[in-house]
Amino acid sequence: MRETAEARLIESAQELLWERGYAATSPKAIQRRAGAGQGSMYHHFPGKADLALAAMRRSAGQLRESADEVLSGPGDPYQRLCAYLRCQRDVLRGCRIGRMTADPEVMASPALREPVAATFAWLQGRLAEVIAQARDAGTLAADLDPAATAATIAAVVQGGYVLARAAGSEEPFEQATAGALALLAAARPQEPE
Repeated sequence: MRETAEARLIESAQELLWERGYAATSPKAIQRRAGAGQGSMYHHFPGKADLALAAMRRSAGQLRESADEVLSGPGDPYQRLCAYLRCQRDVLRGCRIGRMTADPEVMASPALREPVAATFAWLQGRLAEVIAQARDAGTLAADLDPAATAATIAAVVQGGYVLARAAGSEEPFEQATAGALALLAAARPQEPE
């Protein structure tokens, strides 16, 4: 089944926003990549911001789906947290949603900033749920703060992307996630001797 022009425009906008950011993505570039004309674009979207918002919401949904798949996957809650930190990512391209925080036009627009903020709030909340489950199951220390730990894990992943992109190497990301895994391991209750 052939994709509709609207779907192609959204997908093209997703890719270009990830590659270039909002400010550097022109409607013409989106149309060219989607193989759609100006009339088609403006038939579906009143303007660039509306198309970008649809693309960002789709990217946000995809990020939530992939994160939740790991965080709800097999294993106990501690193992799922470790799996989230270890999951395969396109490190040097960075995060589709995190990329938007570097774009001043996105951050200046409450409408465009909303899916970014909502996605990170959801992610931290979901991580906190799994951390609380691990704590309640006795696989993480009873005094561990789920919200603070979730914020740390989210910051490690997002910061790891930035460090890796700056270095042009996945190594800083791998070091950051290895450090987070070591901190989680250190937060496991001690076995009685």
